[in-house]
Order: sequence, then structure tokens, then C-alpha cells
Amino acid sequence: MSHVLRDKPFTLAGRTYGSRLLVGTGKYKDLDETRRAIEASGAEIVTMAVRRTNLGQNPGEPNLLDVLPPDRYTLLPNTAGCFDADEAVRTCRLARELLDGHTLVKLEVLADQKTLFPNVIETLKAAEVLVKDGFDVMVYTSDDPIIARQLAELGCIAVMPLAGLIGTGLGICNPYNLRIILEEAKVPVLVDAGVGTASDAAIAMELGCDGVLMNSAIAHAQDPLLMGEAMKHAILAGRMAYLAGRMPKKLYASASSPLDGLIR
Repeated sequence: MSHVLRDKPFTLAGRTYGSRLLVGTGKYKDLDETRRAIEASGAEIVTMAVRRTNLGQNPGEPNLLDVLPPDRYTLLPNTAGCFDADEAVRTCRLARELLDGHTLVKLEVLADQKTLFPNVIETLKAAEVLVKDGFDVMVYTSDDPIIARQLAELGCIAVMPLAGLIGTGLGICNPYNLRIILEEAKVPVLVDAGVGTASDAAIAMELGCDGVLMNSAIAHAQDPLLMGEAMKHAILAGRMAYLAGRMPKKLYASASSPLDGLIR
């Protein structure tokens, strides 16, 4: 367990977590599959779209909190489906009411339905309001290092740049921008969107990301439970590889065994 001793704790809003994998709760065939896949992933933080999920606002309907209880998981309500700052702020305040004063939220303000790319102007507006209103804001953003820096300076507790468009599974499309964001980061950086399989998650962690948030990669897998477990191991392997420090890349071959003392 030497890698654990060398690693810094993964902390958000004053709470430390053992898993660096955060997972969404949508797109599963039913709540039972949601529960079992998330258990298999080992995730401790689960995010849910407040505008699309029953957290108690619809009495008599299936409630996500029945299968993902707040005493076991840290809830991360998000503003998926919001396209301007005012809408996002209202959604976060609704989540705070529904969850008895809960202040940890994931802010996302989208630009359009086709790309689900973040509208960074509206995101900055919403982030400023929410931070002043006492929220602990984790924020979905573009891979622009300047915007990521500004969001951190506004008081967001984590920045979450996309690696690829939401739900595409294209993997890490922008490793060089992510590296710049990571070099400048004063708050945790988590990849959010684009992950399609375990190797994508491992690459994000090898780059030095503090964590990865995903939904479609697990929920849309042919076997969501098995993919959830695969992602658990990928996050661990990627983090350990980052801590270990990879060998340098070389243009030419280098013998694995020394040439001195060869039998001739």
C-alpha cells in the first residue's frame, strides 16, 4: 500500500474520499440496475439531474434516494438541462431545499442540445452567484485553461473540463489542454464527459487528474455492472501509474538487458 502513503487525499468541500471515481445515475434500465452498477464501481459520490430525477418532489413515484441513500453516498445534484445562468441557479436552490440544506452541487450550463457543450459565459455568471450564495460548486467547463482558472478564482471548489462531448465515448480528445489546466490548477481537476471505456479513465488519471466523472460509459455498456467494476480498477491503475512516473518515450530501441559481459 505504499502508493496510498505517497498520495495526497482526495478532498472535496472538507470531506475526504477513498474513490476518485464519480458516477451519474441516469440512463440505466431501472433503479435496481442503477444501484448495482454504482455499487460495483465503488464510487462514493453520485450525481443526479435535479430536473429529471425524483428526489422527493414527486410523492408516490420511485425515488432515487431509496436506492442511493444519503447516509451511504455523497449526493451531487447537477443542473443538467439548464441553458442559462438563472435557470441553473434556480435548480441548485431547489436541490438545496429538497435535500435539507445540501450545498454541494455540480454546475453545468449548456450551449445547445446538439453538442451539450458548456456555455462558459453563462457558467461564469451562475458560478459567481452560487458561490456568493454559499454553495460548494463543482463546475463542468470547456477545456479552455483560462476559463478553468477564472472559475477557480471565483471560488469553485473543483473544475471539471470535458475530455470529449457528453455521451460520445470518444475518450480523451484534448490531452494537451488538460495538461495546461492541470499545471495551473489551484483546485481539484476532474475529467467530466467523453470517457467511453476503462482505458480512457486510466489515461485521464495518468495525466494527473484528481478524479473522473462518468455516466454513459457505464450505463450504456452491454454489461453495466462489469463496466462499473472495470472503471474502479482503471481509476486505481491510472492514479498509481501517475504516482509512479512513466518511463520517458524514446525514438529508438533500448535493450532491456545490459550488453556488458555477453557470452561470445
